Amino acid sequence: MTRPKPIAKRSDAQALSQFAAQAQRALALRGDVNVCVTSSNEMRSLNRRFRRKNIATDVLSFPSQTPGVAGDIAISLEIAARNADDLGHDLATEVKILILHGMLHLAGYDHEIDDGEMQAREAGLRQRFKLPVGLIERAQRQSLKSAKRGARRA
Repeated sequence: MTRPKPIAKRSDAQALSQFAAQAQRALALRGDVNVCVTSSNEMRSLNRRFRRKNIATDVLSFPSQTPGVAGDIAISLEIAARNADDLGHDLATEVKILILHGMLHLAGYDHEIDDGEMQAREAGLRQRFKLPVGLIERAQRQSLKSAKRGARRA
């Protein structure tokens, strides 16, 4: 894997901040949203602490009960870079996909229990923002590939 270009440049950080604001407006999500781009080790720690899953993940969302604060989004830069490389798009695009996914969770969507509502909303917003395939579709594609491999073995 090639080493990803850092997204810490001022123009990239500004573009991601602007994107986050656009996504927040599109979802009518009120209150401050904090986005933390961090390491996979930190994501593993957060996932273990809050979800009891001892594995690094690409994005986590933490809705807030504090007035004026919608919540926090944590993103693994390492996983984002690997996903971007695997999927053939740049790191900033992948971080936007993860921000959008996190914003949807902060807005109350939950793809694990909502019968496709979050997936439909994410797909519409990805189209609006001209973003490639999102997390939910990736997971579904991966499940289909795994099921096909399992069926071939049977």
